Formats: sequence, C-alpha cells, structure tokens
Amino acid sequence: MSHDGVRLHGVHHKCESDVAFVVGHGFTNNVRRPYVARVLARLARRAGVVAFDFRGHGRSEGRSTVGADEVHDIEAAVRTARSLGYSKVATIGFSMGASIVLRHAALGETRPDAVVSVSGPARWWSRETAPMRRVHWLLEQPHGKLAARALGVRLGGSWVQAPESPLEVVGRITPTPLLIVHGDLDHYFSVEHARSLHRASSGHAELWIEPGMRHAESAATPDLVDRMAAWIAVNVEDEG
Repeated sequence: MSHDGVRLHGVHHKCESDVAFVVGHGFTNNVRRPYVARVLARLARRAGVVAFDFRGHGRSEGRSTVGADEVHDIEAAVRTARSLGYSKVATIGFSMGASIVLRHAALGETRPDAVVSVSGPARWWSRETAPMRRVHWLLEQPHGKLAARALGVRLGGSWVQAPESPLEVVGRITPTPLLIVHGDLDHYFSVEHARSLHRASSGHAELWIEPGMRHAESAATPDLVDRMAAWIAVNVEDEG
C-alpha cells in the first residue's frame, strides 16, 4: 500500500539472493503485459524481483498522476523488498517508470542501493515525437481520459504544480550508483534526454547508448537485461 492508502497490486519473484530488483513499468503498462513479464522473469534469474502496477494501472487502485505521486509507489515497493529480507535493493524504471525511479532516488525516504533508468525523459511536456504528442493528447484533451481508460489507465487530474523533473533532481542521487540506458532509435524520447541526464549528474552516472534499441520494456533484449543485472550486482557489492 502506498503512503496515501492506495492499494497496489504486484508480484514477487523469490530468490535466494540478498539483492532485489524493484521494477517500475512504463505508462499504460502493468506487470501482466507479456513484454513486461518477460523482463521480470529474466531479472528473476539473477535476484529477487518486486514489481507493482503503478496507481491507476493494471490491478492497482487509484488514478495515475503520470509520475508525480508514483514516487510513493516506488517507495512502498522498496520498503516491501526490505521487509522481505533483501539487504540490497536496486530500482529499475522504464520510460515513465524511469522518471519515477530517478525522482525517488533523489527525493524518497528509503533510498535504493543502485538505480537504473531505461528510456526515460529528462524533462516534462516533451512533444518532439509523434508518440509523445499522442500521449499529451490523452492527458490534455476532453476525451483523453476515456481513451486512456481503453488503454488500461485511469487518469487523475492535471498537475496543479509540476513536480521537479528528472533533470532537476538527478544531481542529488550521488553517491548512489546510477546507470542511464537509452536506445539510439528510441521513438518516444531522443538520445538527448539521456545525455542531458548524464551531464546533469556531473559525470556520476554511467551512460549506455544502445545501438538499434527502440523504447522501454518492449525493446529490452535478454542480453540488455542481463547486462543491467550484472551492472547492479557489481555496484551494490561495491557499495557494501
């Protein structure tokens, strides 16, 4: 359950490892989507996995705030992983989930031991691509909430005040190990989003630009998932 009483539905892939991956999905996704489930199952070969549907998505209650209040959902997932006995917890976010794990690592109460951001935006209101213009239509037009519901998302109201963007907070993540992953063929957010985040981290973050990769979970190959898991293993060990 999140801090404000929103009940969250999730899955736990148990593992004998003392490391857990807390995974945040992208907008309109949930843990039952086949390509999300494939990523979770692949990660579970290396460590425990705790993954929730964000509020307003899948079987979780509440309404989506598209990255604002969802920081508390990741906080709840990290606390759940700790309560299950995992001594090291890394957060991994895809697209919207990437923005959320970055903001949580900078602003949350229960900080992770490592963070991986995949295909994430650096700033809000990006309209540089056709898919993002469609997303903003859902968020801003009168019939957008109905269309979003057809995609499996229950939207809340518009932001009264914009939360701090990933670009504004990424510098506060130091010294927590941070990996930024982005495809050079991403059709939602250009590579410049990842490069901007890397620059704003003052060189603290590690940056992987993946050749031929498109966007988020559906583009995450088994090889990439394995490499991210291996990066986390090395970095949480160094932290320990």
